[in-house]
Amino acid sequence: MPNNATATRNRLITAANALFYGDGIRSVSMDAVAAKAGVTKRTLYYHFKSKDDLVAACLTAQDQPTLARFVRWFDEVDAPLPGKIAGLFDRVATATQHPNWKGCGFLRTAAELASTPGHPALKAGAAHKKRFEAWLATEIAAEGHPDADRLARQIVILLDGAVTVMLVHRDPSYIEAAGAVAAALAAKGTGQD
Repeated sequence: MPNNATATRNRLITAANALFYGDGIRSVSMDAVAAKAGVTKRTLYYHFKSKDDLVAACLTAQDQPTLARFVRWFDEVDAPLPGKIAGLFDRVATATQHPNWKGCGFLRTAAELASTPGHPALKAGAAHKKRFEAWLATEIAAEGHPDADRLARQIVILLDGAVTVMLVHRDPSYIEAAGAVAAALAAKGTGQD
């Protein structure tokens, strides 16, 4: 793909991400995406054959930046595993206080498209969540936890649940409470409880 085509595709994904995250997938038209990106609808359909493909591309584009953010947050905490886990939840709690925060884009997409199990965006979201869990299991194993895969899955459940509850209550103490549980689980396997 020529550089200008790549730039146009990236501009479309950026525009669509902003609109989908701000207003929801179903309420955003392809016309609105084209207008926000400053291209014609024909150009939009040149790059994405359908809205479904565009939504999947948006989630795919968010995969590595989101994972990199969690890696950075985890690495910033200079503590044994339970402290690193609690610190990760603390960073998420802080992020949820941003005025534009509207939840996890991967979870919101899954909720919005729950009635379409074969949707390519659901596959992209599931792949991201699996990569996150695998990364977390690797980090946990490196810290000496004997059951890293199980603990990683438990932490993902706590984290995603806490982020979802935040959409209802807008109270970061829910994330902090989930973080305390996750840290306690981490401490049990490392003898730090």
